[in-house]
Order: sequence, then C-alpha cells, then structure tokens
Amino acid sequence: MEITKILSLQGILFLLMMIGIVAKRKGILNDAGRAVLTDLLIYIFLPAMITNSFRVKFDYEILIRFLVIITFAFAAQFISMFLAEILYRNQPEGRKKVLKYATVSSNAGFMGLAVVEGVYESAGLMYGSVCLIPQRIVMWSAGISCFTSSGSKKEIFKRVALHPCIIAVYVGLVLMFFQIPLPVFLDKTLRSVGGCTTSISMILIGSILGEIKDIKSVISKTVLYYSFVRLILIPLIVFAMCRICGVNALSTGIEVLISGMPAASTSAILAAKYDGDYIFAGKCIVCSTILSIITIPLWCMVL
Repeated sequence: MEITKILSLQGILFLLMMIGIVAKRKGILNDAGRAVLTDLLIYIFLPAMITNSFRVKFDYEILIRFLVIITFAFAAQFISMFLAEILYRNQPEGRKKVLKYATVSSNAGFMGLAVVEGVYESAGLMYGSVCLIPQRIVMWSAGISCFTSSGSKKEIFKRVALHPCIIAVYVGLVLMFFQIPLPVFLDKTLRSVGGCTTSISMILIGSILGEIKDIKSVISKTVLYYSFVRLILIPLIVFAMCRICGVNALSTGIEVLISGMPAASTSAILAAKYDGDYIFAGKCIVCSTILSIITIPLWCMVL
C-alpha cells in the first residue's frame, strides 16, 4: 500500500479546511453565507452524493458472495450504535448529539474507499462499496435521529423518514436492486452535484474552526476519548469479531479499515443545522483526522 496516498487524502482535507478558516477570518464567509451553504449541502449536494453512491454493479450472484461482508458491516454498525448509547451519558446535550452521531458515522465514504483500494486494489473498491451500504443506511436513519430527537415518536419518525438524505437512500436502494440505468444527462448532473459535497463540507468545517481563537483547545480529554473510540476501539472489536467467526482475510481487512475511519465531516454540518455543539464537532473531526495519520497505517500493518 502507498502510505503517500493516505497522506495525500488527509492533505486534501486539511487544505479545504484551511480555505474555510481563511474565508471566515477574512469575512468572505459570514454566518448568513454559511447557513445558505449548509442548507445547500443538506438538501441538495448530500442527497445527490448518497443516491449516486448506491449505483454499483449488483446481481443476485454478487449478493450471495457479499452476504458475509454485508452481515458483518451491519454488525459493526450495531456495535457503534450500542457504544454511542452507553459511552457519552455524562456529556452535555449539545456534545452528546455530536458524539453519538460521529460514533455511528465516519469519513469512510471519502477516505475509506481510497484506503481499501490502495491496500486491496479493485477487489477492495468493490467490496468496500458494499461494506459502506449499512453505514449509509444507519448514518441517515439512526444517525440523523441523534440531532432530531425532540417531539413525539410519530414526529421523530416522520422527520427522519422524510429527511432528504433518507429519501436519497430509498432512491439509491431502488436504483441498486433493480439496476435502473439513468439517462446520460441525469447521470452526469447527479455526479457533478454530488461531487461538490466533500469540498463544500470541509470548507464549512474550516469556517467553523475559524471561530476558534485558541487552537490548543482543539485537543481535550473528551475529543481524545472520542478519537480512541472511533479509531481504535470500534475497529478492534470488529477485528476480534471477524477473527472469532473465521472471516477471510480480505473481508476482515476491509471491515476493519472501513470501521476505523475518522469522524464524518457531516458531524459539524448537522450540528450547526440542528442546534448541536458544532464547534466541538469541528474539533472532533480535526483531531480524529490528524490521529488517523497514525492509526490507519498501524491497522494496515496489523492486517
């Protein structure tokens, strides 16, 4: 595996965040502009990216071969959801929302696929795409409910079930299961709009970090604790589970690497949208991404 590819991906993330920091401190991106970009991201860019992410080659023979990796991917998500419920009970509500969401969600869609492709080549990319399906479903169902938990059960269900990102999951699953081809103009539009997601989200996170006057405050016990859970504890449990169940080396490696990615960039975006502690979310993203420079190569060595 080329370690330089991992470092290059992380370099892209940090450069995009630096653009956001500069834009905030120079007054280019003010609070009103950030609110508009946040709405564009949640209601347009993210749904396009999610829908497009489900458009992978799929048939029933492939389904049979992928049953193992999908089963363990769902198991990994349930483990993350369980840990999210029990590990942060003493945290303030605004931070608890962020920690719970960032534990069930990661940056695997951007960094994870690139890493498994670097390690396992085309097979890694194919299996990795399937491995991400459970995370995308949980991320935009149980994950989004971390921020939208107020109200009656009926209101919560309606709010989550009809969220644009969840609707995108419905559309994506239909396109994947029935292998529905899209017209060229629609395909390219979907890819183009969805392709804006990473850049816009990281610039927005940078603008949030631009509000932090003391950069040393990024590192705290709570942020380090979260980073340990996200980068070491979850992949360690997944690794042990796969070894105990005798899962083959390829599937084990992909499951572990995908589960050990840093905090999702959407953590800060959703926190800003739904009254979470978005400054704290930005710190979790930055710290876990920096530490992943160490943990990802270490997991690769273990595997």
